[in-house]
Amino acid sequence: MSIRMRMTCVATIATLALAGCASTSPGYGPGYGSTGTAPASGRCYDCGTVVAIETSAAGGTNVAGPVLGGIVGAVAAKELARRNTDSEGRRNVAIAAGAAGGAVAGNAIQNRVEANRSGYTVHVRMDDGRTTAVHQADLGGIREGSYVRVQNGRAWVY
Repeated sequence: MSIRMRMTCVATIATLALAGCASTSPGYGPGYGSTGTAPASGRCYDCGTVVAIETSAAGGTNVAGPVLGGIVGAVAAKELARRNTDSEGRRNVAIAAGAAGGAVAGNAIQNRVEANRSGYTVHVRMDDGRTTAVHQADLGGIREGSYVRVQNGRAWVY
């Protein structure tokens, strides 16, 4: 997956997460000082029906993290070696070690970030007509058509 595609995916997920957080406030109504009431159906304010569930799995090629980490490590090592030694051979060894260490660190960071992104995106049509999406690691018995409560950035069977 290209870097541009990954950045687009991250931006989309972040937008959906922020929209979900903003749209699931605990029943304060549509605006400041308003007298918003619960939906006419008598159901809770933060409840709705699951309309779609998307699976997002970490995986694919893991290139960006090691490459960027290697570059950062090499640049940092070059700067440190330039200040601390006058031997060209020692500088080259330091740059190679910095690049290798940076690549290992970049790979570990990318793997951790991708592990946190794996899971499910649950799209919920709220009782008042809003639509929200929450990302969570497990479904906990939720299926399409389930009636759920969206609370603390997660959908719960109601």
